Amino acid sequence: MANDGVKSSYWRGVRDGLPFLMVVGPFAVLFGVLATEAGLTVLESLGFSIVVIAGAAQFTALQLMSEQAPTLIVIASALAVNLRMAMYSASITPYLGGLSLKKRIFAAYFLVDQTYAAAAIEYEKRPEMTRAERYAYFMGVATPICPPWYVFTIIGALVGETFPPGLGLDFVLPLAFLAMLGPALRTGAHRAAALVAALAALALAGLPYNLGLMVAAVLGMLAGAEVERRVEMREAARG
Repeated sequence: MANDGVKSSYWRGVRDGLPFLMVVGPFAVLFGVLATEAGLTVLESLGFSIVVIAGAAQFTALQLMSEQAPTLIVIASALAVNLRMAMYSASITPYLGGLSLKKRIFAAYFLVDQTYAAAAIEYEKRPEMTRAERYAYFMGVATPICPPWYVFTIIGALVGETFPPGLGLDFVLPLAFLAMLGPALRTGAHRAAALVAALAALALAGLPYNLGLMVAAVLGMLAGAEVERRVEMREAARG
């Protein structure tokens, strides 16, 4: 009976994760193309996706590598982009924290935007789920998202190798970021953070080693936090 619950949770996760494939596939292909455009081999592009497995951080690091930024700046920028994973981890720990170390390692590795979003909604909707069922659901969501991310990266890298050098695909990268950013701007705090970060990045574009990007990210987060604080104060005052 318990196994039936785990199995049904896994397949429900697979079903909920499948729609994300429509986004994951094109972005992974795009990353593979741009990675080879930046000089990475197919194997290196695949290794990048396996080790980092975070689209926004991969695109950020790739952009900085293309601009010959110091390794420390590349790593720091990618980590800054991925700071949201710390919040995801803190949020999901009450549901998966009691798993074995091996399962927690797998859950931590496959914790990406899509798996977190789907799991958070499911756990709130079905509080009666056991920990085993929650883990099965999480891995079910990850199944049509994470392995295909590697496969489509290889496809993109192989396609990218067929492009003539200097074809000029640089314009695709900012378009990819805009496509990823747009759906995320759901609240006033999100929009304030994006606006302040964008304006600050433009104003600080002259700083060396792309440090303006990191400063702009911090200013954007501060702006978003301040807007959210004021909204909560207004709602509290209304009772």
